[in-house]
Amino acid sequence: MPNFQPNHFLLAADNSPELLPLLRLNPTLASSQDDHGYSLLHAAASYDHLDLLRALVNELHVDVDLKDEDGETALFVAETVECAKTLVEELHANIAIRGDEGKTPREKIAEEDAFPPVAVYLRVKELETGTLEVNGVKEDSTTNGTQPPPPVPEGLQVDVGTMATEEAGEVVDPEFRRRIEELAAREDFQGEDGQRQLRELVTEAIMGDIGQERGVRRRTS
Repeated sequence: MPNFQPNHFLLAADNSPELLPLLRLNPTLASSQDDHGYSLLHAAASYDHLDLLRALVNELHVDVDLKDEDGETALFVAETVECAKTLVEELHANIAIRGDEGKTPREKIAEEDAFPPVAVYLRVKELETGTLEVNGVKEDSTTNGTQPPPPVPEGLQVDVGTMATEEAGEVVDPEFRRRIEELAAREDFQGEDGQRQLRELVTEAIMGDIGQERGVRRRTS
């Protein structure tokens, strides 16, 4: 009977307990990629398997910025803020990498509009590090975009549905923080109008309107 080896990409998607023992026996599998450049890192990030991400990078020494055929890293497929934070803050994924389409992870996620909290989190990291211009390609002049970003401010959580004042943290841009606090303090914050304005604030953060120098004063309502 032939010796059958399970598909390690499927094991990663299922977060199977069989995967890590298999990788420890065959370490080269840890950084392997399929015909499209899809890797175990991409699978772990996409399915939000954070312990697997940590093991791949810290134990099995897989490059956290391993790219697929589109030039995109695991950060491009993160679907939760927790996953993005693990990649950026623990594993030092580069937020400034641009895929073949010329977009950073934040720009790609914002364009697809599927996971706004992840896009906002990455936008905050851009504001903290001064890494990028939102609509340009300027990278930090001293690090060329490769310096690992500093830890996110204590208590910062980005949740489109339940963001509260104390969760805003010490965001670098005071205007961003002020508007979050002002909105969260409203009695109708959880109502339709409050949530609509929160979505608008999220959109502004994603598009880079907050935290940039402007020549005209923002209209206030």
